[in-house]
Amino acid sequence: MKILDKYLLKTFLITFTTVFVILFFIFILQTVWLFIAELAGKDLDISLIIKFLLFSMPRIIPLVLPLSILLASIMTFGNLAENYEFAAMKSSGISLQRAMRSLTVFILLLSVVAFFFANNVIPFAEYKFINFRKNIAQVKPAMAITEGQFSDVGLYNIKVNKKSGENGNVLTGITIHKKSNIGDGSKTVIKAKDGILISSEESSILQLVLNDGNYYEDLVPKKYEDRSKLPFAKSSFKKYTINIDLSQLNQVDVDDENIANTNTMLTVNELRYTLDSLDKNFKTDIISFSENINLRTGIPQNSASTIILEKTGMKVNKKLPDNILSLYTNEQKSEILKMASSNVTSTGYSIDATQVNLANKQKNINNHLLAFYDKFVIAFACVMMFFIGAPLGAIIRKGGLGLPIIFAVLIFISFHFINTFGKRIAQENGMSPFMGAWMSSFILTPLAILLTYRATNDIGLINMDVILAPLQKLFQKLFPSKKK
Repeated sequence: MKILDKYLLKTFLITFTTVFVILFFIFILQTVWLFIAELAGKDLDISLIIKFLLFSMPRIIPLVLPLSILLASIMTFGNLAENYEFAAMKSSGISLQRAMRSLTVFILLLSVVAFFFANNVIPFAEYKFINFRKNIAQVKPAMAITEGQFSDVGLYNIKVNKKSGENGNVLTGITIHKKSNIGDGSKTVIKAKDGILISSEESSILQLVLNDGNYYEDLVPKKYEDRSKLPFAKSSFKKYTINIDLSQLNQVDVDDENIANTNTMLTVNELRYTLDSLDKNFKTDIISFSENINLRTGIPQNSASTIILEKTGMKVNKKLPDNILSLYTNEQKSEILKMASSNVTSTGYSIDATQVNLANKQKNINNHLLAFYDKFVIAFACVMMFFIGAPLGAIIRKGGLGLPIIFAVLIFISFHFINTFGKRIAQENGMSPFMGAWMSSFILTPLAILLTYRATNDIGLINMDVILAPLQKLFQKLFPSKKK
């Protein structure tokens, strides 16, 4: 390796390492701030908090790494241009492409490492993080209840609008779904204005005291014919206490790992296998639903429909008339129309429910596809950010932490915003997951090519002559100079 390559590589590595450490520390503080409500005041050991942070660190890399490469590239090449080191290189016959060669090789190797990191380390850390967070929540029951979503606590699914109090034990806006022990399909829903969690280290019983609420329970009769009446029990209360047995809930090993079904925990090969299964199940559900709807309509598949009439104890086949209701009395017509109306309503509900179910399954497939493409996007983003930052630094000829930070932040915010926007649309099936994941790369890659071209040909960031020359000609035509 030549002296120039060693010098450029050393300069870049020092800048890159410094920027990476600073940005990583900033994003770690953001993670602490994000989960501070779950960690503070919960009587957790320092070792548990350190484990919590260690498992959350790898997920930060996809944000920190491209930004660090972008900022380090701008600063490194900006310093070289500002100190006229590039001018000295060019006077010696060394072009910008030749100066970037060693760093390009390094960035390519770094992008390969980033891919393997995203494919192996991040899924493993995410697997540990989610399991560890769930186990902490079970050890500390007050943490098991999260604001704004249903949380599984023993035999109950509990949702609260707000948690307050010293340990988050004062709950407001409570909705509780009780699980059925016997699997008979019964439903129990409890709603309360507010409540409080009462627990003791000496007892395995967690008390949930509810105030000002209602209790609703579906009753399932033993006789099948009585179930069509849909009996239920409903009552209101001023104060209601629920005792939750935590004897099994507290027998938790924080190193236990029993959650392994989210897309962020899977490698490329595992995602391929999972996507194949999800696609097959999705197609099977569509076929099954279409067949069931066809059967529920009661329309015979044979177009030459016939009707069976009873005459003198004999069954005679007769072709259906144009007005089929003319075969029945008025009372029978009324019953038939009521039944038809009920079937249409029931079928409409079934279609709506199935649409929601299929939409959720499609969203799950899209999330898995996005997770699959993300592992390649981070590798490509490293290369793309280098080819944006290096020529941009050579063009603006400014090093340090002033102008380079402004350009780096603007470019990275654009990249991150487009990336997030594309993923959101792809999740809702507004575009293909491939386009959603790669949208930011497709938009910014032409910028990298343009900047590299302009820096190679010593063209400024903005060629003002392209803008001013047509305006100057137009001005001369409108206001021609008068010659004496």
